[in-house]
This record gives sequence, C-alpha cells and structure tokens, in this order.
Amino acid sequence: MTVRVRFAPSPTGALHVGSARTALFNWLFAKHHKGTFILRIEDTDQKRSDPAYLKDILESLSYLGIHSDEGPCFQSQRLELYHRYTTQLLEEGKAIKQEGAVVFPVRPQQVSFTDLIHGAITVDTSLFEQLVLIKSDGLPTYNFACVVDDATMHITHVIRGDDHIANTPKQLVLYQALGFSLPQFAHIPLIVGADRARLSKRLGATSVADYRAVGYLPEAFVNYLALLGWSPGGNRELVSPEELVELFDLPRVRKTAAQFDQQKLDWLNAQYLKRVSLDRLTDLCAERLIAKGWLSKDYDRAWLSRIARLLQDRLKTLQDLEEEHSYFIVEPITYQQEAVEQFLRRNEVSENLQALKETLLRLASFETEEVERATRSLIAQRGLAPKELIHPARVAVTGRSVSPPLFEVMSILGKAKVTSRLEHAATHLAK
Repeated sequence: MTVRVRFAPSPTGALHVGSARTALFNWLFAKHHKGTFILRIEDTDQKRSDPAYLKDILESLSYLGIHSDEGPCFQSQRLELYHRYTTQLLEEGKAIKQEGAVVFPVRPQQVSFTDLIHGAITVDTSLFEQLVLIKSDGLPTYNFACVVDDATMHITHVIRGDDHIANTPKQLVLYQALGFSLPQFAHIPLIVGADRARLSKRLGATSVADYRAVGYLPEAFVNYLALLGWSPGGNRELVSPEELVELFDLPRVRKTAAQFDQQKLDWLNAQYLKRVSLDRLTDLCAERLIAKGWLSKDYDRAWLSRIARLLQDRLKTLQDLEEEHSYFIVEPITYQQEAVEQFLRRNEVSENLQALKETLLRLASFETEEVERATRSLIAQRGLAPKELIHPARVAVTGRSVSPPLFEVMSILGKAKVTSRLEHAATHLAK
C-alpha cells in the first residue's frame, strides 16, 4: 500500500504551533514510508477565509521545509463533487432535505475503530442523531467534505490532533453510507502549556511566522516540533531533518499531551546556532539587519562576519543580535541605567576613561591584541585593579555591564566609535 496523507488547514488564521506539528507529523510519516503528502485547503467558510492567512500558511510550511507532493487543492473548487455525493445519498434514501439543508439521519448503533495511537475506541451514535451534510447556504459541513475529500483523494492514513476523535465516529457512518473504504486513523496528543492546560497564545501558541521573525532556525524549530509528543529513542534531543525522516513512525508517538517548553526550544535553537556555518550565520544576520534598516546592502561582510563569530556561542535566537548587541550597529547606543550607576558614577572614572581614550587614539593598529596591550599597560601605569578600568570601559563602549570579550568588541567597533563613546561617557556619564 502506498501511503497517502494530507494536511488540511483552514485559512481562517495564521499557522500556529499545534497545526504546524500536525503538518510535520504527516509529512514525516509520508517521507519515511516514501509516500505522498497532500496539502488541502479547507476554505468553505467564505466569511472567515482570508488570502492573507493562506499566504501565511504556505510561507510557514515552506519555512519549515514542508513541501506538498500534491496541492494545494481547495475545497471551494470541489463543491460540485460534494453535491454529487449528496445527490447519491438523497436518491438512496439515506439523506433528507430539511429547511433548505441536506441532513443525514443516524440510526442508533455502536461505532468502533482502532486508532493507531490510542487503540480501540467505541462511540454510541445516539450522541449525534443526525448530521448536516449541506448547509442551507449550499456549502458542505466539515465532516461531510472531509470524508468525501479523504476518500476521493485515496488518503490511507488520517493523522490529526486528538481533539478530532469526537469527529471520527460521525465520519465513519458517512464512509459506510457512501460505500467508501476506511483509512486508518491516528490522533496525536494535543500540546499543553506549562500549566498543563491546552496551549494558549499566552503560553506559546503563537504563529510559526512569529517564531520565524524572532530568529529560530527552521531546522531547530522542526526538531523541537517533532519532539512534542514523539521520541527518537535513546534520549536524543538534537535530530536533523534527514534523521527525523529516517526515524519517524507512529508507534513512537506518545498518547499523553505534549508540554510546550520555551526554555527547551531556546536551548535547542542555541545548539543549532553554534553548529551552523559562519557564512550562513553571517547571511542570516545581514538579512535581519538590512530588513530593519540597520545595515546597508553594501555592508562590510568581513566586519559582520567578525560579529557573527564572536556572538555565535552566545545567541539563543537571531533576535538577540538586535536586542542584546545593538551597540555593534546602532548609534547612539542605549545605556543600561543600572550599569551606569554601578560602574561610571565613581570617583576618577572620568579621568580613567579620558586617559584610555588618549591611549587608544595613539595606536597605529586597532587589532584586538594591540587594544588589550595598550589598555593593560594603562592600568599598570595608573596603579589600578583591572576591573577599575575594564568594567567602566565596557559600559562606556557597549552601554551594558555584560558583553562578549571587551577587547575584541572594541577592535570590531573600531577606533573612531570606541574613542567617541569613551569621550561621551567620560564627559556626560561618569564622575
């Protein structure tokens, strides 16, 4: 049997974490079994469907590396098909017209199916005495369109969130009534927040586009999504996209809800950033800075590459470059008031910074080693403890009390910026 699966989002909102995880599990299952992954857009809710959301869904899937083998196809373009099967049920006396709608009466029975994750499930159909197939506006309901689509697209495995378990018995009676072969069902556990409640926007259910904007690498984000409810075995946490395809299968999907852990996502992304090539990291940094208008398109690549190398082991996300290390790019820099109070508002700091400025101005070379040698020589000349000059200089040059190694930061910034900032701090901020 050739595996055929589908991901069927509605363009009524941005692609969020739960939906992205569902898409990923379907795609991984298809690729693992050398099958077909189909993208189906369920857009029959014309009032809520929005082209902007469709664009978001397609771009987010592309960012995650999830590409369809077939589609996207649109339910709004398949209305004739739904009406054809509605006519069949009406002619066979299995459906009736009621107040402008088409309704399917359900006889009381026990409906059972074996879920590939949860095992045997049985539901009493008296819980739903009838199903609307076509609404009075002529559009199909979710359950009816879903059955017709899955059957006519020859879907072999329906892999979706376990919030759909309640829909499955309703769909099974329609499969039977229409004479369709049944697919296999696998309902994956929902994602919950730290409070074990269903994932809310406050606790992580932001859109994939938001995570992309913050600067999570797609391979890191895919790795994290895969671990939400699935395990590769061996307590492994870093699994490349290629390995995910090789290792993924439904028996390793857990039955219990998966907890979204922001700290783990940040840790994973940091691990991937440490391993990425310097060329790619430089490109990613340039792309973000140019988009923000902080960097011109004809930027000095060697200079930006030095920044990327220096920060590579410090970044959790690419956004950290802008939020934690903007002093490399932006003028004037922003000073942390607490750092100013702690390190600059002290006796003789102004004189020490002025002396450092004059010392650095005399340097013929501003390489890291020369900057360090000159600074330490001045520390010795003035009889200071290293921290008495290095800490104030760090705040003066970066605006922060913590930074990467100061002398390399100064070398990257260059003589003009460093001496100008030392002058400003000595004149306007220090005692």
